[in-house]
Amino acid sequence: MLELKMFINGEWLNATDQETCTIINPANNEVIAEATRASVEETRDAIDAARSAFDSGIWSDLPTSERASYLFKIADKLEENAAELSALEMMNVGKPLREAEFDVADAVACFRYYGDLVTKPSDQTYTVADPVQGLIVREPVGVCGMIAPWNFPLLTGAWKIAPALAAGNTIVFKPSEITPITTVKLFEILEEVGIPAGVVNLVTGGGSTVGNKLAESNKVDMISFTGSTATGRSIMKAASENIKKTALELGGKSPNIIFADADFETAVDYALYGIFVNAGQVCNAGSRLLLEDSIHDKFVESLIRKAKEIQVGRGDDPATDMGALVSEGHMNTVLNYIQAGIDEGAELVCGGKRITSDGLEQGYFVEPTIFINTTPNMQIVREEIFGPVLVIQRFKDEAEAIELANDTPYGLAAGVFSQDDAKALRVIKKIRAGITSINAFNLAYAEAPWGGYKQSGLGRGLGTFGLDEFSEVKQININLDVCPTNWFEGSRTVQSN
Repeated sequence: MLELKMFINGEWLNATDQETCTIINPANNEVIAEATRASVEETRDAIDAARSAFDSGIWSDLPTSERASYLFKIADKLEENAAELSALEMMNVGKPLREAEFDVADAVACFRYYGDLVTKPSDQTYTVADPVQGLIVREPVGVCGMIAPWNFPLLTGAWKIAPALAAGNTIVFKPSEITPITTVKLFEILEEVGIPAGVVNLVTGGGSTVGNKLAESNKVDMISFTGSTATGRSIMKAASENIKKTALELGGKSPNIIFADADFETAVDYALYGIFVNAGQVCNAGSRLLLEDSIHDKFVESLIRKAKEIQVGRGDDPATDMGALVSEGHMNTVLNYIQAGIDEGAELVCGGKRITSDGLEQGYFVEPTIFINTTPNMQIVREEIFGPVLVIQRFKDEAEAIELANDTPYGLAAGVFSQDDAKALRVIKKIRAGITSINAFNLAYAEAPWGGYKQSGLGRGLGTFGLDEFSEVKQININLDVCPTNWFEGSRTVQSN
């Protein structure tokens, strides 16, 4: 069994009160680790370490080429340890091994991308009517508090840490209480490559203790949170006390629109991938499938047939297509949503039950689930379920498709499937969402901005926007005619007359 410690100011520590959190494998309910559980005092120590390191300039004053060299070393170490990291991610989250392998590869790519990007010119100059030369420069925000979700622990960590370090910030990072293992391993790599003490700090523990302290602390300059919209509101409220910079990547109820002229097999394939990858525990999952009336019955029939062929099982089984839900509590939440859909009158046409056969009885497995005959006001249509539950809506034409797609408080992702390029682009431009695709779904790249509209969050991560997110913009005006303005002399002359 693994024993997971905090990393504060270059030291691995247990909580002084010896409190721990038990970490389980959701595929079999076996204990795989014990993680130390930080107190408010230890969170404060981590913040102080990050504050001191930033104020010293030990990291922010390094040339960008040196910071980049660290990021490249981190990427290399992640790649060297990819097999171990993938296996740990599989065990802790419950996902199939091949999904975990993709996550590790994407984390490697993220560190390399920002290692390369930070060395590229980004400053600007401007000229004005006065004899002034203007400069626009980007500087690090300072101490960045980071709170990560449980569904993609290593990858989300990379998405936050890589651009923040590239920009010159120091970090206090809180992983999810239930999936901290690969984050701890990442911090072991950060230590191994020689990141100076205090620059990166890891505090394991609960959101009500660690997360709230990060959000409200006057010594933290920025809070970056990925998780539910409800928790995001709490983070935003706490951060508002000192108006700190806030980046929120929150929930979604994303529409996937299939027109009758779409390539049928491609659309079916992406409809399944969009909702059942990682057992639907994806913020940008295509959880609402909008089907044009004329293909509805045929499409649903194909979906049901293929969904029933999805192999649900343990992540270490090569035959597994979909793994477990992350915890018993979350599984029960998903099952309650399924029952709510039935109670509200939606028609359950596939799945809907916990799987307790074929050696899976100790794990938290739910069948791929599909509802039809839904209405826009149903709970399962309006709320984020975060599980393998697909709700299907019908539409007559473009206008109704757009109306249904935008009828949500969220705006994270959307997809449109059509072989009419003009129609597809026309529709996608009307959808109020930040991550959109045509004839594809659930794509993510380090090079592209990540974030949403409405209650799906604030700001953008990844791409050049990710580096901007962890930077402040400063204007510098250089006077080229160094002489008095005589502004007040002129005022006295007017008055004397």
